[in-house]
Amino acid sequence: MNPSAPLLPARPTPGVGGSFRTLFSDASKAARSSATAALLSVATVLSFSFPAHAQLSPKTSAVVTTSHVRAELIAYAPDGVAPGAPVWVGLQIAHQPQWHTYWKNAGDSGLPTELALTLPPGITAGDIAWPVPEKIAVGTLANYGYEGTVVLPVPLMVAPDFKPATSLTGSPDIDIRLKASWLVCRQECIPEQGDFSLKLPVQGSTALDKAGFDAALAAQPVALARPGTIEVQGKTLKVRLDGLPAAVQGKTLGFFPETGDVIHTAAIPGKDWTQAWDGATWTATIPLADQRSARPTVMPVVVTLAVSDRQPGQPIAWRAEAPVSGIWPTSAPRAEVSPALQSALAANAAAVLAATPTSATAGSFIAALFGAFIGGLLLNLMPCVFPVLAIKVLGFARQAGDKRGHRSASVAYTAGVMLSFLALGGAMLMLRAAGEQMGWGFQLQSPVVVAVLAGLFTMIGLNLVGVFQFGILVPHSLCAAQVRHPVANDFLSGILAVVIASPCTAPFMGASLGFAIALPAAQALMLFAALGFGLALPYLAAGFIPAVARLLPKPGAWMETLRHVMAFPMFATVAWLVWVLGQQSGIDGAGALLGLLVCLSALAWSFTLRGRTRMLVSGLLVVCSAAVVVAIGGNIVRTVEPAVAASGARWQTWSAARVAELNAEGRPVFVDFTAAWCVTCQYNKKATLNNAAVLADFEARNVALLRADWTRQDPTITAALTALGRSGVPVYVLHVAGKAPVVMTEILSAEEVRAALAAL
Repeated sequence: MNPSAPLLPARPTPGVGGSFRTLFSDASKAARSSATAALLSVATVLSFSFPAHAQLSPKTSAVVTTSHVRAELIAYAPDGVAPGAPVWVGLQIAHQPQWHTYWKNAGDSGLPTELALTLPPGITAGDIAWPVPEKIAVGTLANYGYEGTVVLPVPLMVAPDFKPATSLTGSPDIDIRLKASWLVCRQECIPEQGDFSLKLPVQGSTALDKAGFDAALAAQPVALARPGTIEVQGKTLKVRLDGLPAAVQGKTLGFFPETGDVIHTAAIPGKDWTQAWDGATWTATIPLADQRSARPTVMPVVVTLAVSDRQPGQPIAWRAEAPVSGIWPTSAPRAEVSPALQSALAANAAAVLAATPTSATAGSFIAALFGAFIGGLLLNLMPCVFPVLAIKVLGFARQAGDKRGHRSASVAYTAGVMLSFLALGGAMLMLRAAGEQMGWGFQLQSPVVVAVLAGLFTMIGLNLVGVFQFGILVPHSLCAAQVRHPVANDFLSGILAVVIASPCTAPFMGASLGFAIALPAAQALMLFAALGFGLALPYLAAGFIPAVARLLPKPGAWMETLRHVMAFPMFATVAWLVWVLGQQSGIDGAGALLGLLVCLSALAWSFTLRGRTRMLVSGLLVVCSAAVVVAIGGNIVRTVEPAVAASGARWQTWSAARVAELNAEGRPVFVDFTAAWCVTCQYNKKATLNNAAVLADFEARNVALLRADWTRQDPTITAALTALGRSGVPVYVLHVAGKAPVVMTEILSAEEVRAALAAL
């Protein structure tokens, strides 16, 4: 494959007017400059692929990512590390959908998260400032814990005589180390742990994670001035709290004892236990646990406002340490964990540690490498790559009979493909390590990237159809540099192929990329390299197998016609990108992009003029284009909320909570993880998900249909994909209560869906 074919003008061929230089000349200086122009365009595209804050210095905190949580040690020291200054560190835990960890009192089951800090002399740590938990029902039991993202903050106290160490850069800092362990549960429970380290500068402000600490501290219970009382009355506790603010009085409160094994945790308010207000005094009668094991003389308790009653900037919970009076009744012996189960838990913990990314089994890694290679090979058959396929055929035809040219072109193309895949893979892994929820195709979640790509493909199409030559747009020095390095065009076409192919996911590719996310960087990058090698292999083989070259047609005037024809797949790609942007930024964004593409096309044409006419027309168009950018350019990056499906629509908006709710009703749930920029998604939607027989089967089996739209970046969807072992779309999942999710293939067939439904 030779990427220069669509971009390089050339000597006139017989039968073609001399005023129009054709595509295939190696002598034209303008031809040599086209690769440089394309490189600048693609570099611009890739630069937009990274969020602005990701280009700043990365966070210094260590991150541990498992299949169930992402845990990170973070810090907050707005005034530096000094005596009397507020200094906090915390473990931020981002849970996968439907998974949770535990509060200081876990409830009927579970274990609280434990943090063990190692600090330099002169700094001591306080206790975890536990945010108020949620009550999480698990069958007939209930736990106290956290879902979503939570920060467990710990205050640090700095001694007056503290002397910090000096870092290699000459600035003082402190070395903070944390060993943390947590139990993460859904229906099953997995013990996990991690070692974290953090360099915290003594001078200056550390406040990147201010929002997380603000949310955690806002969720702290406020100490009541009076302790209240708790009295044991038979098999109940009579709780009485005074001093709650007037704004709370009359409201329904949640109740969380910090002492475990005392109350019936799963008791339902209003049914199993009651509460009332006596003026400014809150009272509650709460049943004791059947297998109670604790007899505290003082019970720390927390009461909370319901979520609907909480006001921003106002306290949401209050804490009291109430003395307990009365006689505790005799309780049934608590069921202890059997030695066999304890041993199984220990073995499970060891298995989890053994299964961390640093110790992936050789067999699974080799299988993932093979899957990535096959996925890359099949990526050549995806519709995203079709424009590049035609371009490469032209390039090989141009070099018919030139064995050396074939070999150098194929090697350069392969290098461009593999390095681009490594760059995209490295960027995705780096952004994930920095806290971003990124997946394959992440660059097309940015409207700016989509707009720049649309401009790039418009320019390529105009070049192919003969409106202008790239040589008129770049300096002579760049053209001369290109002459000295002719294989750069082939290398650039490899980059262009990856830019075009990145929205696609081929069979075998999804599982391998999902596996890569959990691997160490070196092994993960090997998977991306295998993916790139698979994509480039057909052209690498063609460059070194003479039989392939002999099958190619001889160069001739037909190539000029084909060159013009190849402009239309480029324009079709532009039309698709405009549609993608419309999904992200609305009709005004798509309209603004079309207007800017018209301006870009007019500017490219104006540079083909000569003399004063060129200066006058191009200057006028530059001014008009700038006015258009100012007037409507902002519509391209405007955020448009996705449309919410009507209650009677066949497809409803996905959420993890909605899946759980429907499964609890006994309904199977089919989820379509999709994106507007994913061509494979659109093909599957038209060919399979709109198939009349498939839709009839969905309806006959009362299957709920949910759609998770990943067109714009959505951390919740990214987390759900990661939990399923995938890093990109399309992904199709059938959820049935009590069973593991069924993940289907990327190229979805009606037969596969109907077979999965028949198995219900």
